[in-house]
Amino acid sequence: MKALVTGATGFVGAAVARALVRAGAEVRVLARPDSDLRNLDGLPVERVTGDLRDPASLRKALTGCRHLYHVAAHYALWAKDPSIFYDINVAGTRNLLEAASEVGVERTVYCSTIGAIGLPPGGGLGTEQTPVSLEQMAGHYKRSKYLAEQEVHKLVKEGLPVVIVNPSAPVGEGDVKPTPTGQVIVDFMKGRMPAYIETGMNIIDVDDVATGHLLAMEKGRQGERYILGSKNLLLREVFAILSKLTGLKAPALKLPRGAVLPLAYLNHWLANFTGHPPRIPLEGVKMAKYKMHYDCSKATKELGLPQNPPEVALEKAVRWFRDHKYA
Repeated sequence: MKALVTGATGFVGAAVARALVRAGAEVRVLARPDSDLRNLDGLPVERVTGDLRDPASLRKALTGCRHLYHVAAHYALWAKDPSIFYDINVAGTRNLLEAASEVGVERTVYCSTIGAIGLPPGGGLGTEQTPVSLEQMAGHYKRSKYLAEQEVHKLVKEGLPVVIVNPSAPVGEGDVKPTPTGQVIVDFMKGRMPAYIETGMNIIDVDDVATGHLLAMEKGRQGERYILGSKNLLLREVFAILSKLTGLKAPALKLPRGAVLPLAYLNHWLANFTGHPPRIPLEGVKMAKYKMHYDCSKATKELGLPQNPPEVALEKAVRWFRDHKYA
């Protein structure tokens, strides 16, 4: 059985590729010519060059593959040219799934994001069925992933066999970029967090997310969404765990979001002017308004999603970042 993995040079995609190799699958990975290939070092996979914006390269990459794991995305809280989010995350997803249909791929797992799932307006846990609209999406990344899911649903209605997974906040080994969540860990380890804005997140081990992809391929129902998450935590609880793991003090000063928002707008303006990513991402501050806590029981019950403790995942991340000189 041959499977194509997109995004395998990135954090979650690399974990999916490793999980497939461990499961004995024949793995092909799609990478752009300028991709950072460190996450593929030593991994027995077939590498093919292509781009989500180039349909011909996608048809070539998919030929002979039975399964597709679409994990690639432009994942960031800022870009000087926001069109990249829509070119890759929306149009690129449509290009890939149409190519998969053309060459006869039997089944696809599409990796979306927890950010495309709604939260109850009065508080509480979000589920796969919580109503949400484009207007509720904060930032180009979330908006583009929401729109990409709409493209997937259209194709599912046309008969394309796709299962959707929505990872929460993965942490662990191999976060080369790093992701926004990984950057929080690196900044903590470097002592760059004298203060914080309280928010909530759902932490999951990236290896459990990868396992969730394989389980979704095996057991997931066509057209269904599955939240791949584990434990709901407040940011101060994440810092408390990191403090125990590193021996560093957690930031004690909690700032009101309203006080930071004007600085974030200024930082955003300067980033657009200079072309350098903002130190205070505007979209991150906007998202801090919401406690992104979710009910993950659908994936645990239907798929058997593993639930390793967040302490284990964060310890893996801290060790990996130290070993690779990020902090």
